[in-house]
Amino acid sequence: MPDTQDTGRWGAESAESTLPGRRLSELVEQAARCTAECCGASGTVSEGSPERSAAVTHPDLAALVAVQMRSGEGPIPAALERGEPVDATDLLREERWPQYRALALDAGVRSSVTIPFRRAGLTVTLSLYSFRPGALEDVPHGPAQALGDFAAACLARDRSYSAALTELDQLGTALRSRPVVDQACGIVMHVLGCDADAAFGILRRISQATNRKLTDVASAVVDRRGRGLEEDLAALLN
Repeated sequence: MPDTQDTGRWGAESAESTLPGRRLSELVEQAARCTAECCGASGTVSEGSPERSAAVTHPDLAALVAVQMRSGEGPIPAALERGEPVDATDLLREERWPQYRALALDAGVRSSVTIPFRRAGLTVTLSLYSFRPGALEDVPHGPAQALGDFAAACLARDRSYSAALTELDQLGTALRSRPVVDQACGIVMHVLGCDADAAFGILRRISQATNRKLTDVASAVVDRRGRGLEEDLAALLN
């Protein structure tokens, strides 16, 4: 399990800490530190699309992640497909995933294990690497598993929190713009003698025709108090 300091960092609600890249970086760094015989780690996260964010503890590992995502072959795709950990006990004797195997051996990596985590539409993978064969067989039952579980839960929470903020921002924008739109509708109703639905329809048609926001069109009508708009507005009413 992560210690108190790590848990506090994972739980921090700041703009930086809620970014998936930051979460992944913390995950791979902590997992590598707490795993014996581990020479590095990588992590990926996706939100239901083929595109993935990735983090690595060493630049050489970025190529190992990239070749798997590009070819669709390797421990990461296999773990995602199976929904369970995938262990490459000795890459020197491994016959699967030739591209991944070649790059890994070139970097001195002899074994790896990849663990998948799924939470609320998010898919996270944690991969650990070792210079020694058979060194990572117990990883799926150790602290790295707990760290991955916690990281996936935090990423899912971050996404929900971000979605809530976006919804609140949109609602706030709508509430702020409603008075000026209502005022503009009133002006159009007065100038043309039409009802509220027709007035709103006219403002919307102007917005679409001029590729301007509805609130900008409404503000312009309010600023002019309808003066000089009679003919233009009447044409749109027909």
